[in-house]
Amino acid sequence: MPELPEVESLARFLTERAGGHTVAAVQVGAISALKTFAPPPDALVGKVVHDVRRHGKWLDLATEDGPHLVLHLARAGWLRWSEQLPTTPVRPGKSPLALRLRLDDGAGFDLTEAGTRKRLAIHVVDDPTQVELVSSLGVDPLGEEFTVDRLAELAAARNQQVKGLLRDQRQIAGIGNAYSDEILHAAHMSPFALSRSLTRDQLERLHAVVREVLTDALATSSGRPAAELKDAKRRGMRVHGRTGEACPVCGDVVREVSFADRSLQYCATCQTGGTPLADRRLSRLLR
Repeated sequence: MPELPEVESLARFLTERAGGHTVAAVQVGAISALKTFAPPPDALVGKVVHDVRRHGKWLDLATEDGPHLVLHLARAGWLRWSEQLPTTPVRPGKSPLALRLRLDDGAGFDLTEAGTRKRLAIHVVDDPTQVELVSSLGVDPLGEEFTVDRLAELAAARNQQVKGLLRDQRQIAGIGNAYSDEILHAAHMSPFALSRSLTRDQLERLHAVVREVLTDALATSSGRPAAELKDAKRRGMRVHGRTGEACPVCGDVVREVSFADRSLQYCATCQTGGTPLADRRLSRLLR
């Protein structure tokens, strides 16, 4: 799933490439992905792209005096840019193509989603805050409001696993499964540590690492075309998605805990005092 660094890079790329151009055509290929009906998608046609912004893991293509195209790529969605899009009509069906947006110069992008579990979300709205999952987003971890004190408030609000705190979009917006693994590894912290148990020193370290990991990932992805962002993200991972490989810090094996629809990766030596976490959904949590 694209997370803050990749979505921010997509926003910057689209602002640079699409900004100032007029939307020439919008075609929907997957009705199920379109979550709104008014304004209709073709309300974007004839509008000039003013800016493309990021809200957490959401992309917001804003037009001048017109609607916003707000989208969430979910787990298997992606934005595929082309300097010359096909002009043939998009036919709804079993194709992975969910939406095509073409600009006045012939360039534009396809929104696609692989797999059978369709979670790609496309909204056409007058204001992005009309999307409830956007209006309810928590603090941006690269914004000025994300301070150690704010993190401490979130940690104290309810006693939860720190992995869950980092991934909860209503608390901290933009971090998903992959970067939460990377952050906790760099912070030498168990993913199952309870938030209210964290000391001030641990919170300060966690805050600094969140900023560092996301800033470094953004620097790596910045300026890359959309087609390269997924591979750049995978190459930058130190533990996430690297089960069975050697930890780059201590050399111990990277371990995994599997859940119903996802998994997490960690290093026992670096994060849990050498104790492996039980790999079952209802395992006892490390405190």
